[in-house]
Amino acid sequence: MTALAHERPETMTEIWTEPLTESGPDLDEVVWHAWKAMELPEGYHAEIIEGAIEVSPTGRLSHAQIVNRLRNALVRYLGEGEYAAYQDTNVIFRRKGWIPDLLVAPEDLEPYADEDGLGVDAAAVRLVLEVVSPGKRNQERDRVRKRREYARAGIPVYIVIDDYDDHGAVTLLTDPHPDKADWGESHRVPYGTDVVIPKGPAKGFVIGEAITGPKRG
Repeated sequence: MTALAHERPETMTEIWTEPLTESGPDLDEVVWHAWKAMELPEGYHAEIIEGAIEVSPTGRLSHAQIVNRLRNALVRYLGEGEYAAYQDTNVIFRRKGWIPDLLVAPEDLEPYADEDGLGVDAAAVRLVLEVVSPGKRNQERDRVRKRREYARAGIPVYIVIDDYDDHGAVTLLTDPHPDKADWGESHRVPYGTDVVIPKGPAKGFVIGEAITGPKRG
């Protein structure tokens, strides 16, 4: 299964399946097996988001720099404890597959592997972070569709780092409501203002200017 590939900065392109409009397991299974069987060029990855397979290139340089600063800082913060920071990891939830820019999950992922061994079960993920790429579709994916998907999965904390929200903003989402595909708490601040993770293994971790860079424009 090659839904996950290596990084190459490039403008996003997408391949969509027809959105699922009927209930029942058959359509989910078709999309799931199509995703597992995909062979992608290096530099692309595929996700199943709200019933559609989306293929996109990995982020450009500025995107990679923020993600790497985040991961390095989280690795230091988490230390030698039971949890670790991961990149390029499939998160699996009810025949869906997502690849967050960064996630926090147990150091030992073996007990939480999905039945096909493709990634980690969403129930083990304590935090997901997405760094928004340029382009309307990219922005809508992280701000809207993945926001709903991560809430449906009950992931406790979702953080969106967004160069394209005004002059740059960080949004912290907590208290997921899976039945509503929404979050009970949403806190958005401009770049230059610290965001402190309020719960979970990364509780107290600060996302500030050292990670995001200064306010844009």
